[in-house]
Formats: sequence, structure tokens, C-alpha cells
Amino acid sequence: MPSSASLRKQIESAFEHRYPSVLTPSAKAVREVASTGISQIDDLLNGGLPVGAITELTGPASSGKTSIAIAALSRRIQEGGVCAWVDANDAFDPESAAANGISLNQLLWVRCSGTQTANQPDKFRTSNFRQTQPWPRLDQALRATDLILQSGGFASVVLDLADESIEHGRRIPLATWFRYRQAADRTRCSLIVLGKAPYAQSSAAVVLECEQAALDSANHNVIRRFIYKVHRHRERFTSITSIDRKPPASIWSAHAMWNTEKRA
Repeated sequence: MPSSASLRKQIESAFEHRYPSVLTPSAKAVREVASTGISQIDDLLNGGLPVGAITELTGPASSGKTSIAIAALSRRIQEGGVCAWVDANDAFDPESAAANGISLNQLLWVRCSGTQTANQPDKFRTSNFRQTQPWPRLDQALRATDLILQSGGFASVVLDLADESIEHGRRIPLATWFRYRQAADRTRCSLIVLGKAPYAQSSAAVVLECEQAALDSANHNVIRRFIYKVHRHRERFTSITSIDRKPPASIWSAHAMWNTEKRA
């Protein structure tokens, strides 16, 4: 009676032209990740944010998504990398970033003004349009992100759409996200997208939903730290060393800067 190994070889030989390795699963590749510097987030993501892929951090204001992005950039900069922050609504605070460990000498800050260009139609050049229309500013952010990703040399890039409405964010073409994914994979750059909702759809490797869980205050007057909760909604790539299923959510805290200075 033939052994199981010989039977396997006969079956695979019969199907090799149609189904290579029909009974032998292909080996999984280890996905490169970069630590965020927050142990709870790293544990939730099997080591950190994926390198060469898109990560979306979603949630309302004061939900901790910007803090995660700043911590991740700070870690990459400490490792010697150069990063970029594409600020669609001019909301980035460099002083807070520097206080959280980001070396501004290694950070490219792109501020989008939304100024109209001369070649646009006259109907788009009213003062009311400049104040209310987000598309020139959003278009600048998308073009700047594309140029940065295509140029290469950046360890991490943050596309900050946190203040954009969900309606406008979902109008970004899927082809744009696909191009970002291809460029990030080619240049081995981690693209972090901040938004109120997920926009990249299938182009995103990881989607994290952030929310504020609680505030820790002293005598109900001074905030000492912020407590956040993070839900993992999608993770396309996992490490081959991951055996146990990771929890779908994690809780982490961030100390207020004034409280940190006082303790120091």
C-alpha cells in the first residue's frame, strides 16, 4: 500500500499544470511592521503599524488618533527616519509634536491653504467660496501626499483629514487610494490616514477606530491623563508567529503635557 507521501506526490503531479501545490499551502511571508511606541497598540496589531501599507486611524475629535500618529512618527524619527505630515486643515501643532518627542528637523510639514489658482473658473473665485469650499485645500493635501509617496525617502507619512467631513472624505476616488497603496509598498513607507471615518476601503491594510474612554483628573479640576479605547476593524496582514487570536480592542492612556512637566 503506497504511503501518504507518495499519494500526495501523485496527486500534485496530476494537478501541477492547473493547481500548483494543490495539497501544500504556500508559506506565509512575515509582514514588516513599525512600532508605535504604545505597547497596547503594538500588541493589538501584532507588533505595530504595517510598513509599506496604509493605516487608517478613525474617530471623532479628542479620540486619540492624532496622539497615536504623533507617537508613531516620534518612534520612526528616533530610529533615524524622516517623516512628513500633510495638514489638510492647518490644524497641526508643532509645539505639541516637539513636546512628544518629534524632532522638527526631521519632519516635513505641509500646510494646505486652499488658495484659489488663476486658471479656475470665475464662479469659483468668490470670497464666500474661499471660506466654505474645502476642495482646493483637500486637493492640495491629496496632491502633496502623492508627490511625497512617489518621491520616496520617507519612513512615515501622515495624511491628516481629521477635520474633513465624512461626505468629502468619501468622495476621494478609489484610484487615489490604490495609487497611494502601490507607492507606499514600493517605497516601504507607512502611510497613516487620520479621519472621522475610513475612506481607503480595500486599499487600507489596517483600520483602527478610536474613542475616548475616560478622563483622569485631580480634584475634578486639572486633567492628569486621557484614557482611550481602540477597536481593530481590519488587519489584512498578520505575522506568521501569531498563534493566538488578538483581542479586537485595547485601552491605553496618555498623560497631559502639563502633568508630565510637573512630575519631571
